[in-house]
Amino acid sequence: MKRQMLDTGWTISRLRGPSTAPTLPNTIPAAVPGNVHLDLMAAQLITDPYLDVNEISQDWIGRSAWRYRLAFDWDGEDAERIDLSCLGLDTAARLELNGTALGETRNMHRSYRFDIGDHLKSGRNELIVDFQSAYEHGEDVRKQLGSAADIPQNYPGPSNLIRKMACNFGWDWGPTVVTSGIWKPIAIESWSKARLGSIRPEITLQGSQGVARLHVEIEWAEKGTDSAALVLSVGGKRAEVRVAQGETHALIECRIDNPRVWWPHGMGGQPLYDLDLQLLGSDGATLDHWKRRVGFRSVRLDTTPDEIGSAFTLVVNDVPVFARGANWIPDDCFLPRVTRERYRERITQARDANMNMLRVWGGGIYETDTFYEECDAAGIMVWQDFLFACATYPEEEPVYSEIEAEAREAITRLMPYASLVIWNGNNENIWGYFDWGWQDVLGNRPWGAGYYLDLLPKLVAEIDPTRPYWAGSPYSGSMEIAPNADEHGCKHIWDVWNEVGYETYRNYIPRFCSEFGWQAPPTFATLAQSVREKDRAPASPGVLHHQKATTGNDKLLMGLEDWFPHPQNFDDWLFVTQLNQARAISYGIDHMRSHRPTCMGTIVWQINDCWPVTSWAAVDGAGRKKPLWYALKHSYAPHLLTIQPRGDGLAAVAVNDATLFWRVPFTAERFDFNGTLLARHHVWRILCDRFENTDIDIPSDVATPGDPSREFLRARLGDAEAWWFFEKDMKLQYPKPRFDIESADTPDGITVTVTAQSLLRDVCLFVDRISPNAEVDDMLINLAPGESRRFKVKGISREAFDDADLSTVLRTANQVAEPQHH
Repeated sequence: MKRQMLDTGWTISRLRGPSTAPTLPNTIPAAVPGNVHLDLMAAQLITDPYLDVNEISQDWIGRSAWRYRLAFDWDGEDAERIDLSCLGLDTAARLELNGTALGETRNMHRSYRFDIGDHLKSGRNELIVDFQSAYEHGEDVRKQLGSAADIPQNYPGPSNLIRKMACNFGWDWGPTVVTSGIWKPIAIESWSKARLGSIRPEITLQGSQGVARLHVEIEWAEKGTDSAALVLSVGGKRAEVRVAQGETHALIECRIDNPRVWWPHGMGGQPLYDLDLQLLGSDGATLDHWKRRVGFRSVRLDTTPDEIGSAFTLVVNDVPVFARGANWIPDDCFLPRVTRERYRERITQARDANMNMLRVWGGGIYETDTFYEECDAAGIMVWQDFLFACATYPEEEPVYSEIEAEAREAITRLMPYASLVIWNGNNENIWGYFDWGWQDVLGNRPWGAGYYLDLLPKLVAEIDPTRPYWAGSPYSGSMEIAPNADEHGCKHIWDVWNEVGYETYRNYIPRFCSEFGWQAPPTFATLAQSVREKDRAPASPGVLHHQKATTGNDKLLMGLEDWFPHPQNFDDWLFVTQLNQARAISYGIDHMRSHRPTCMGTIVWQINDCWPVTSWAAVDGAGRKKPLWYALKHSYAPHLLTIQPRGDGLAAVAVNDATLFWRVPFTAERFDFNGTLLARHHVWRILCDRFENTDIDIPSDVATPGDPSREFLRARLGDAEAWWFFEKDMKLQYPKPRFDIESADTPDGITVTVTAQSLLRDVCLFVDRISPNAEVDDMLINLAPGESRRFKVKGISREAFDDADLSTVLRTANQVAEPQHH
């Protein structure tokens, strides 16, 4: 197999579109892989759509048809078969080589292969790829479907009718930037005799053996070819099978005794083995080969009925795992910009926040192989949605066949990755059917249930029997039980944030919470780079444009009720809304983790952003960590100590997600805000076994305040600690924050030591205010009077820190509750 990449020399031109579009040059240089928006930016024909309100004036791009053109040379090499391999075309395209039509594509999420041997010529060739506007393509499908297309969806655009990344059409955190282009590599592949077609590797553990069983399809160039051989090598083992001429399917297997086992992050290592599959001709020459890094592990989903309802627990290598994770959306609206380095940075941020799972959400894409490779290496389990989100979907043609072909390819492509542990049918569509009024609109028309309850489970069982499948998120496991029930399956909690305050999290004890979240703006540095207004304010045009949730800013303020006064300036608004987001999510996670094993997973909405925006993300669109990221790091710690209401009193709950038992002294103390010790309880040793919780009663004389507005409770279990305040911030008689601050040089940055002279709650250092590239190692730290904390800061000099105005750099909760200072 020889491969000639077609990655240079492309141009684009606009074929048709709205009359409002600006006049463009006849040809514009194009990058492949890439898309039209990126090419227009590179040619300086548009400004960055992420800046200010540029998105609005660039709508014409997504409503236009575009032509990609490439002139390339071919040396006329002698091969029995020559194919054009297209790994990703976005979305409805027509391909033509030297004036001859090759075919059409209708799915961004599939790859395509065209036999071009009869159309290539020695010397100069011309390849044209014409992309229809996604909106126009949607209208074509709508006409084909007739009344079957008039079914509900929650967001604008035709994303439920066409197979394109749904959030391209705008979401409550994303802009409307409807892309076109060759978004993955395109190449000419020439081969003779035979090549490897699809390869389905079942990589698992059976007892003490690692099993690599590969179902291989072979494509033959012509009928009189000699036989071939498949050779599989993995973990020092080798297997070979002969393949008769014309035989299109083969099975080959290696078994490894006592392999090193792949574990989720925090439970063990992530050893990966080189797996090599070769297709050899009768003369021993290599015709084709396929390589992957694989990990041996087993996974199943435990849904055993119990006295509450039924479990929802992922079991890896026969060990029940509490999933500590976040939802993943595309990391950029312009997918080709997401490099391996960026994937690695984001996945490292997840791991460093003590996560062990990312859920690839159904309104985006099946991620690139790079994403799963990085998750394999980091020990981050992947929950993979099929690509259906917040809408009903036609089950008629031409949609059904596209979806089946897409799902078959996606399952097959992602099978090698140890990190992938569960397939999920859709995001919120079963919930929508039952609870969002869809049935009144639908009547008896199909709406997608046939995919989630029939097609997809059959395909997973047929193609990838090593992994569990679940029909939806949320879903109870039965169409007879409410889809968002606490007692069964996986749950989404969205009345919190949308309607009620985060105290309501304690009303729920789900079996697994696969979505819950709270909004906040991005970091100051990211806002400053993307909104260039002279007068920034929460409701200024630029800031408001970077808030896509309906009444989102109003909800930010509603969520402050009783906790904090409404901020009076932009800096306070930025800090207090970010602080409230961090508090809200910690509150929810700590509560749900304290109820293990009833609850066995919390998947926060969301870890990342696709552009600079006010959203639920912990890491903003420029890759900077919001206070929420630090809150996740604390609340997802393998050793968590949290104080929770239990009965009429309070208990400390020790949560041990580590692989060793936890046996350390326990202390609970009540102080006043001046630091005076008022009551104390000490236990010489508390034992919390691995993967278990231990409730530790706090005696009422310690847990009951004399003056709830001026006292706090603090518990320690070894190095873990938990704080409890008896009132919301607005009712607390906080002292005015007083502290000393010192900086010192270190080999890789500086340290900043904060010494509290008064109680300091939620100490945050916003060093991005000094330099956009600066980062601190921790935030949201409580300090009692006399205590010190040393923060490590990268990306800034000591001189720059010492010269900075610290009024917006060092913030505490005490400051924003100023009216209550005493």
